[in-house]
Amino acid sequence: MCNCSCGSNKNVLIPLVAVVTEIRKDTPDVKTFRVESKNGGVCFKHMPGQCAMLSIPGVGEAMFSITSSPTNTEFMEFSIKKCGELTSWLHNIEVGQEVTIRGPYGNAFPVDTVLKGKDLLFIAGGIGLAPLRSVINYVRHFRNEYGKIDIVYGARSKDDFVDFEEMQKEWATSEGVNLHLTIDRPQEGWSGHVGFVPDFVKELNFDTNKSVLVCGPPIMIKFVLKALESLGFDKTQVYTTMELRMKCGVGKCGRCNIGSKYVCKDGPVFRCDELDELPNEY
Repeated sequence: MCNCSCGSNKNVLIPLVAVVTEIRKDTPDVKTFRVESKNGGVCFKHMPGQCAMLSIPGVGEAMFSITSSPTNTEFMEFSIKKCGELTSWLHNIEVGQEVTIRGPYGNAFPVDTVLKGKDLLFIAGGIGLAPLRSVINYVRHFRNEYGKIDIVYGARSKDDFVDFEEMQKEWATSEGVNLHLTIDRPQEGWSGHVGFVPDFVKELNFDTNKSVLVCGPPIMIKFVLKALESLGFDKTQVYTTMELRMKCGVGKCGRCNIGSKYVCKDGPVFRCDELDELPNEY
């Protein structure tokens, strides 16, 4: 049975057959797949930050963050970067393709406890926006239950922003939401900020009365934490997710073991001071 906080009573080891109903190309190497159960609607309930196992029989399976908000009961979405055999296969499928899905796996961001009522700062780089998108749209849905929202998102170029249209049309126009975008290097047609995410965070000079959710390449996270510390933030205010280390999702294969922790059982969401207690393997 599921031990998460999502309310699901399905056995997470039993795959369900689902259908890909829409495919959106976000960047040259990222596509977002809309998945529904064969009877329509979501395959199971989840909370922001949890993951699901997608499988193509005969090709392979892998763990991916669920990027759609739990408040969406019509479909689930997965933003997937082309980087291996399974993801390359997924990037070549068409609408109507059947896949198997099981989950949810792991814990969630504490949206209904610690984060409720707080000002929130989301910091993402590249495909790292994927697991945070679910949280952002969740708190936007329950807007009155959270404070001010700031989103800092960086990519190599304008063409590498995931969910760019949604950000511009929905996030940037939402009350109490400030969107801060940056790209690594100057680009023709781009009039926004240019520079790396950690430097941009320091430039923005945020107040320290925020809870922070950060996701991106490990090197980016490392320097973002240093930037936050220079502004006066404590690691107890910062949450991140390590879902890329997950494999089986149920603590059996050992691939995600770090010291005394299993990312799939104890995470993938961790408060950053908790990571300091682990061996330097991540």
